[in-house]
Amino acid sequence: MISGIFHSTYEKDMALRRTHAQKIRLVLIVIFILVFPFLANRYYLTLANQVGIAVIGAIGLNILVGYTGQISLGQGGFMAVGAYTAGILTARMGMPWWASTIVACFATALVGTVFGIPSLRLKGLYLAIATLAAQEIILWAVKNWDALTGGVDALVVPNPELFGIRMNTDFNFYWLVWILVVIVTIASVNLFRTHFGRAFIAIRDQDIAASVMGVDLFKYKLLAFAVSSFLVGLAGALTAHYRSIVTWERFTVDVSVTYLAMIIIGGLGSITGSYLGATFMTLLPVVLTNLGRAVKTSFPVIDSIIPFVQQGMFGLVIILFLILEPEGLNKIWKNIKDYFRLWPFSY
Repeated sequence: MISGIFHSTYEKDMALRRTHAQKIRLVLIVIFILVFPFLANRYYLTLANQVGIAVIGAIGLNILVGYTGQISLGQGGFMAVGAYTAGILTARMGMPWWASTIVACFATALVGTVFGIPSLRLKGLYLAIATLAAQEIILWAVKNWDALTGGVDALVVPNPELFGIRMNTDFNFYWLVWILVVIVTIASVNLFRTHFGRAFIAIRDQDIAASVMGVDLFKYKLLAFAVSSFLVGLAGALTAHYRSIVTWERFTVDVSVTYLAMIIIGGLGSITGSYLGATFMTLLPVVLTNLGRAVKTSFPVIDSIIPFVQQGMFGLVIILFLILEPEGLNKIWKNIKDYFRLWPFSY
């Protein structure tokens, strides 16, 4: 009797999807993604687009925090760099939206690398404070560099077009953002099958031991900041082109905390956890708002307290996951899969 999953070739052992169940789930997910936009209305398409952008940003942050162990509270600031770079290049210099998006990614990677330099000397809380300082410095520059960013005024970005088709409609943008999500996912999964990804994980587990084994800490820590910021910049640029309006209020420290909550709740060091956490944290306020509207007739006062309920639930969810399931939704998903895989055996 076979009591496990075994592979007889290196090709099967190195495959991204090793079992039939994994392949079936992948096919079902692909079918759902392809069918969803034809069945959903604009409201649900908007939510799907927001989730897609959040997934890209969460994967980027998870590469830095979950896989490399470098705590960052500068997510909102780095997204602002990507959004404003893409917006300025498109609105003021006439660059095509797709080209400005690519430039924005590299610009954010450069900024992230610069602010990642202290990571060689700082760890833990001290590194978190340094990245929080990066968040505040970037927002200060955005609000006060009037000649470049327009200061506190909103930056209006032209509608992106491809072959004469407007891309920031809910339906069209859905295809753009989820194609990019797939590309980012495949690239990120394969990153940790290379020596670069294994170096990131070695630094997370024990940086001194990694250094003894020959891992260049300075090089790989900066590379982790660069890769993470590249994806965060992509999320910021997509936000700019989707919303067509860029303002500093979209990239406050609250955004940084929200993205950190995404990867904590979803699961640190997990691409699947980035999906689950981004989806959960994007839809949680929507669910609470809809529940408030449903009971509004019975409790009219709910309108005035729903923002506070959202904030309280936000903190409560983080605390509960840290206490009850530190490995996040990804661990819960693994437990469910293991239950069905091993049933009816308890072990």
